[in-house]
Amino acid sequence: MEYRYLGKSGLRVSALSLGTWVTFNDQIADDTAYDCMVAAYDSGVNFFDNAEVYSNGEAEKMMGRVLKRTEWKRSDLVLSTKIFWGGKGINDRGLSRKHILEGTDASLKRIGTDYVDLIFCHRPDLDTPIEETVRAMNHVINQGKALYWGTSEWSALQIMEAYQIAKREHLITPLMEQPEYNMLHREKVEKEFMHLYSEIGLGTTIWSPLKSGILTGKYNNGMLDNTRLSLPGYEWLKERLFSEEGKKDIAKVVELTKLAEELGITMAQLALAWTLKNKNVSTVITGASSAKQVKENMKVLDFVSLLTEDIIEKIEKILNNKPKQEVDLK
Repeated sequence: MEYRYLGKSGLRVSALSLGTWVTFNDQIADDTAYDCMVAAYDSGVNFFDNAEVYSNGEAEKMMGRVLKRTEWKRSDLVLSTKIFWGGKGINDRGLSRKHILEGTDASLKRIGTDYVDLIFCHRPDLDTPIEETVRAMNHVINQGKALYWGTSEWSALQIMEAYQIAKREHLITPLMEQPEYNMLHREKVEKEFMHLYSEIGLGTTIWSPLKSGILTGKYNNGMLDNTRLSLPGYEWLKERLFSEEGKKDIAKVVELTKLAEELGITMAQLALAWTLKNKNVSTVITGASSAKQVKENMKVLDFVSLLTEDIIEKIEKILNNKPKQEVDLK
């Protein structure tokens, strides 16, 4: 396993990590979750990602049961959760001080741990002043309930505002952002956030590296049964896949799959290796519904070197979506 520093911090996270979105409780039961986490841990994974909203809190409970069963040393793990959607109550969502504090306590109880290493603001809250959120996150850290805080799917402007407020008030600054990043979704990580890596030392814990399964190649020939597309609540994903834009994406994946076959790897492994080539990616959050799938994903560390300049050039030609960088006209 390769370990990378999370932004400017001294914390090191495995380059490949395991997340619970969609799979835990929605697709798999406790025994399979246990097998997946053990397979990941045995491969060197130390970062396990979760959120209060995943399966309405049941994903956190499931991960907590697995952790209790394994009896792993807590200091060997980097655990995370994300706060925003905590329930149906009027104050059970958003980034108010009230929900951040109460949501954090509820998450810790479900996971069965005294603290999480990373806590994220799962989305920006346009109705709550960012200063209130910054102060609440600092309170959570000062109480020892989290060690670092960050954001997920915030804009660069919102992250910078939070950072500047924290610096002005001598508070703990946001360390990491969790954006979607993959071959088909590149703008934020490769363009919008570029100045944040050097200016504030931003780390990234990217999600959906396989674009909700599209970059595995399994939809190259159309819809399949028993996938997340058939799960209740994921109708939006099915609609996106069969939209005009989705059809264009599939056409690209068909060509990329041929390239992967030439390299002797799977389409999924090509997509994961591609994300790992980006030095601004701290960790790639993978998902899996079986231990076998986890092990296949972990093999990708051996394949990153296959992506030579020539191969990257071929990939870029197929994708034709590389963000154009701003030009300094001074």
